[in-house]
Amino acid sequence: MPVDQRRINGPEVTIPYNIYFDSNAKQTETRKTLPKKRTDGRDSTELRKIFVKTGIVSQAKGSAYIEMGKTKVVCSVFDPREIPNKTGYSLQGELFCEFKFSPFSCLKRKIHQQDSEEKEYSIILQRALESAVCRHEFPNFQVDVYALVLDNGGSSLAAAIMASSLALSDASVPMFGLVTAVTAGIYQDRFYLDLTEEEEVICSKAPDESTSSRNYGIVIQANLPQHGQISEFFHVGSMDLANMKPTVEAITTACKELCPVMQQCLVKSVLKALKRKENMEKEDQ
Repeated sequence: MPVDQRRINGPEVTIPYNIYFDSNAKQTETRKTLPKKRTDGRDSTELRKIFVKTGIVSQAKGSAYIEMGKTKVVCSVFDPREIPNKTGYSLQGELFCEFKFSPFSCLKRKIHQQDSEEKEYSIILQRALESAVCRHEFPNFQVDVYALVLDNGGSSLAAAIMASSLALSDASVPMFGLVTAVTAGIYQDRFYLDLTEEEEVICSKAPDESTSSRNYGIVIQANLPQHGQISEFFHVGSMDLANMKPTVEAITTACKELCPVMQQCLVKSVLKALKRKENMEKEDQ
């Protein structure tokens, strides 16, 4: 296997130092259920503060950066190119999406190649964006979308979906609307929106058999708020309809609240570009 000479070649998989502890110190038990009050003081349906910015990668046609609590994701979109290894003519263009955790983003170091989880997230990212992009505008061409997680603080896939939507808009790719996404977690009869990394670990494990409610799981939903449509729905776990219905309604409401934030970011970027163009014209005169 060829070696990358431009990177310091350390071990592919490493263990962080903070897992080691003093054997004489009192050990703290890990949480096995969702607490009644979240560690950051939020309500069950309250989202973390969000920061978005476009045009941060100069080499890309369009780019966006999103920050949700400790979760930080950067996305880049490049110019359309011919679909590789395509024998026939395609009336609709295609999206190539790649989701990747940076090696230092998670508690356990990630390798440089995509693992099974990242490949699955790439497919979900592609499905969430396909219904929002006007693919008939660039037949037989493909648009490349790359999402890189710089810091995984939970709900990284939902953040990548929103960052990719902003990056596509920044690249002037024709779209039907912006895509917003929210992650929800259910454990027994309690559910939270916009999960942190610790809450995702709790919701991904089944409760004990002694508990009355066996509901658990993680739901990721991507919406087109301008049209009232769901572009992608991904669920892992086991839960009944009585808990699923209020969870989906809460996610839909949260997606509508996120849409104006993304729209305002695009408006600011357009106004900034127009102001820069005016200054350049004045300098030429």
